[in-house]
Amino acid sequence: MNMNINWYPGHMKKTRESIQKNLSLVDVVFELLDARIPYSSQNPVIDSIVSNKPRVIIMNKSDLADHNANILWQNHFNKEQIPSILFDAISGKGVERLLKLAAEVTEEKRKSYESRGVINRPIRAMILGIPNVGKSTLINTLSGKKGAKTGNRPGITKSNQWIKIRGQLELLDTPGILWPKFEEEKVGLNLAFTGAIKDEILDTDTLALKLLEVLIEIAPDHLMNRYNVELDNKTALEVMELIGVRRGCIVKGGEIDYSKTSNIILDEFRKGKIGKITLELPRE
Repeated sequence: MNMNINWYPGHMKKTRESIQKNLSLVDVVFELLDARIPYSSQNPVIDSIVSNKPRVIIMNKSDLADHNANILWQNHFNKEQIPSILFDAISGKGVERLLKLAAEVTEEKRKSYESRGVINRPIRAMILGIPNVGKSTLINTLSGKKGAKTGNRPGITKSNQWIKIRGQLELLDTPGILWPKFEEEKVGLNLAFTGAIKDEILDTDTLALKLLEVLIEIAPDHLMNRYNVELDNKTALEVMELIGVRRGCIVKGGEIDYSKTSNIILDEFRKGKIGKITLELPRE
């Protein structure tokens, strides 16, 4: 499975080492997940990488996910004692809550600095996440687009730039890129459905067909409403053909243009036009 970066054990080890080196510079970790696939978009060894560093989970694209599922996931993370927020990096919805949470989880650390006479020290954060879950969009949103560099601090290598955010927050501008879970086919599909895997692991026709199989099962009403199709006992292929007819994806001789139909289904799912849909719920 190709995830833009070919991960292999040596690569994972190097990445992990570089993240751990940067972790020593920060007070809090923002872990970025896709709210539609929180399990599939989470790194499998995140707990051991972050260890006891304060951490906030940012469920990005929460506006594209199912509202009730968002709450279930937040409850799930609460049980694991990891604060989480619902976020939309494009509109910036959730920024205030994030700044507040960052202050809450680093309160002890700041107090210990103050007791040593270090006043108004900024809270330093880094963003961790797998490729293509929106890390650069998040950095741009938090920094008010391009991000004013605050220059190098003593004791920090030249390559580490800090971006000043509102309030007392500074962000390390190199986001930590983690690797996704590879073992489960379902995870790979979820990443491909949401567009996190750019080089399709399957051709788009097969991918759209697999997505329809999932949507027929978990979001039939959304499908019927969006495409004005009846689903009763129809296969995913039959539903795809009906959508093709509805959308005028017909080639010469009256045949369905499957590629065009597939692209419409994937594009409309990714943009939330089929509905607010979460592909997986917490595993009890």
